[in-house]
Amino acid sequence: MPDPYSLVVRPAALEAAERLEIAVFVTRKSAAEVLILHRSAVQGGYWHVVAGGVEPGETATAAAERELREETGLVANAEAGVEVVEYVDALTEEPADRREQYDPSVAQVNVTCFHVTAPDEWEPNLDWEHDDHRWCEPGEAFTNLRWPATAEALRKLLILEAN
Repeated sequence: MPDPYSLVVRPAALEAAERLEIAVFVTRKSAAEVLILHRSAVQGGYWHVVAGGVEPGETATAAAERELREETGLVANAEAGVEVVEYVDALTEEPADRREQYDPSVAQVNVTCFHVTAPDEWEPNLDWEHDDHRWCEPGEAFTNLRWPATAEALRKLLILEAN
């Protein structure tokens, strides 16, 4: 059976009401620190991890590595971990002033979560989507992330890797 993380996503193969996205958990110092990024005001103004959409013809792994490079400057191999459904109704979960940016027919967002270990002293070079970043211990990251399923995926992934 092929690795589901390496399958190429083709728009015709998707349900009309689904969107595929990725989230990348960047850790350093033996996973004692997790990188969280503050989305700029135009992007919603909340704390999140590296994230983005899977483009047509792109694998989830390739999307994760591209978003990581674009949003932080880090070039690394992404390791898949956990898949979640982040929200079922984009129009109720997105901030009110951002709802018009999304297709109202999208009923759920499927997020493949990845993990990357950064060098201990590495700092991100943020793109226009973000205006701040923080390294924090995992518990603080869980409580600061806006999207609960992504936060729970981070918790699961770090617990799995610790064992």
